[in-house]
Amino acid sequence: MSDALPIKTLSAFARFLRVAVQSAALAAIWVVADFVARKLALPVPGGVIGLVALLALLFCGGIAPRWVKAGADWLLSDMLLFFIPAAVAAVQYGGLFMEDGWRLALVVVAGTLMVMVAVAFAVDRAARLERHLALRRVLVARHAARA
Repeated sequence: MSDALPIKTLSAFARFLRVAVQSAALAAIWVVADFVARKLALPVPGGVIGLVALLALLFCGGIAPRWVKAGADWLLSDMLLFFIPAAVAAVQYGGLFMEDGWRLALVVVAGTLMVMVAVAFAVDRAARLERHLALRRVLVARHAARA
C-alpha cells in the first residue's frame, strides 16, 4: 500500500512534465512562426502560420500526433482562461455595447450561422463523397468477383 503513493505521484509528475514540454513545443512553434511573419512582413498573423506549419508537420510525419496531444488537450481544455482579456475588454467598453450592442449581437449571430451552414455543407459533401467511394468499392469488388 505504501508503494502505490510514490508510483501515483511519479505518474502525475510525468504527466505534468509531458503536458508542460508539449505546450512549450507548441508555443515555440508559434514564436518561430510569429518571428517569420514579422520578418517577412506577411499580412497573416504568426498564429495562423504556426497552425499551418504544425498541420503540415503532422501530415508529412515530421511530428507524430502523440508528441503534441497532451499539450494540445490541456491548452484546449483551458481555452476559456485565454479569453479572459476579451471579457475584461467587454466590461471596459460598456458604452460601446450600450450604443452598438445590437449590431455586435447581429454580427455574432450571423457569423455563427454562417459557420454552422458552412460546416453542414462540408459534412454533407464529405458524407456524399464517402458514400460514393463506398459504392464504387462495392462495384469494383463485385466486378472482380465475377471475373
